[in-house]
Amino acid sequence: MAALLACGPGAVLSHRSAAALWQLLPTATACLELSVPSPRRRSHDGIKAHRTKSLLPQDVTVVNRIPCTSIARTLLDLAEAVPQRRLERAIEQAEVLGLYNGSAVADVLERANGKRGAGRLRRAIEAATHPALTVSELEERFLRLCRHAGLPHPAVNAWLATDDGDVKVDFLWRAERVVAETDGYAFHGNRQAFERDRRRDQSVKRAGFDTVRFTWRQVVREPASVTKTLERLLPSRRRPG
Repeated sequence: MAALLACGPGAVLSHRSAAALWQLLPTATACLELSVPSPRRRSHDGIKAHRTKSLLPQDVTVVNRIPCTSIARTLLDLAEAVPQRRLERAIEQAEVLGLYNGSAVADVLERANGKRGAGRLRRAIEAATHPALTVSELEERFLRLCRHAGLPHPAVNAWLATDDGDVKVDFLWRAERVVAETDGYAFHGNRQAFERDRRRDQSVKRAGFDTVRFTWRQVVREPASVTKTLERLLPSRRRPG
């Protein structure tokens, strides 16, 4: 608050500092980042002020009584300030925390007006549809959930023959003819990703397999619901707990 007051009316926490306030990314820097509507009249130690004319009312909110940029605007600003993988992590964390709003992000991107981070944010959203943690942490959590529920162990990253060619699926119970996909996606405002996933599901269905999709948040925060769904789909092979 002291930094905001020092920078004058209209100043809001932004970039990495806003991401830390929203708990999207940790930050070790002692320098606070702010966005200000007009040029600073003087510099302040420990403050990095970004001049901007593009902040609209929907880009600004208050967290813990501190004015800051919205989640969508924070992600756009982060796209100019952090490496691509950290940006993807921030998107995934926003999804996990239930803070991600795909419509708001799409609106921010439409108003980006050639902003340098817009392209990087679009690419990060596309990457978040199938994040790197799919082959590690998310898979481990999902498999642990299956073990605890006494369900049969699925094949992981398995290939399935369809009339559209071989399709790689996240988890496959071939005997039960069930496929599970674990999605860490950020938003389906990306029409190409949305359409591609539906075409895959239809191809798998024509091959005689049922597809069920679980989000990262469901696997992490709603494991009982995920377990109940799997138990219904795999009743014949459930092992005694």
